[in-house]
Amino acid sequence: MNAVLKPVAAAMHPDEWQARVQLAACYRIFDMLGWTEMIYNHITIRLPDSVTGGQKQFLINPFGLHYSEVTASNLLKIDLKGNKLDDNPWPVNPAGFTVHSAIHEGVDNAHCVMHTHTTNGLAVACTATGLAQNNFYSAQLHGLVAYHDFEGITVHAEETPRLLKSMGNKPAVILRNHGLLTWGPTLPLAFVRLWTLQRACDVQVAQAALGPAIAVPVAVAEKTVADSFQWDAKFGAGQDVFDALVRRVDRIDSSYKN
Repeated sequence: MNAVLKPVAAAMHPDEWQARVQLAACYRIFDMLGWTEMIYNHITIRLPDSVTGGQKQFLINPFGLHYSEVTASNLLKIDLKGNKLDDNPWPVNPAGFTVHSAIHEGVDNAHCVMHTHTTNGLAVACTATGLAQNNFYSAQLHGLVAYHDFEGITVHAEETPRLLKSMGNKPAVILRNHGLLTWGPTLPLAFVRLWTLQRACDVQVAQAALGPAIAVPVAVAEKTVADSFQWDAKFGAGQDVFDALVRRVDRIDSSYKN
């Protein structure tokens, strides 16, 4: 199958097309950053009510395409059960949407959900103590990270209540033995949360080879979270960071807009 479908912008609600272009750009950003896992893992967003009339519908990557092949037109539109709602020929990965659908349905304001299997993220997820409170980035996530125990490949719906209980209202999740996950009311905020978590894991793995670390005191970590402007809507809540990376992608390959 051809990875690029015919342009469909003219026949689509403009809000849906805008969401598609933003999500396709995000897949290309993940590829640029090396946050890919062959054809696996997912970034999903819920389509706005202006498009769906209040029904819960989502966009997800076609199963079988590398992130570098995702475009606005070949993204799949699906419902909460992962059923396709358009005539896109590509399949849905059932293991991919089980976790995402649970969060989209069960967590208020989970407009966007992101999941990765990066080497350093997975390495930290395999440690008994999890994320170390010992660096600039992990301090910004103090009190914002949940943990969920590994139960195998995420294809079983009975795991989802336990996942939601593990998460509570925390916007970042370390899936033990598995990888990293974030969600947010906007795609840029979910992205900057994941970037911060990934950066914290990168630093933790590099630091571990150097010997004992200097722990960040709880009071300092609490102050760091309060002062972290990147979560604040007044400072874009990730939008400025995301836009800068979209410009980088545009300079490399803007075909995601097709």
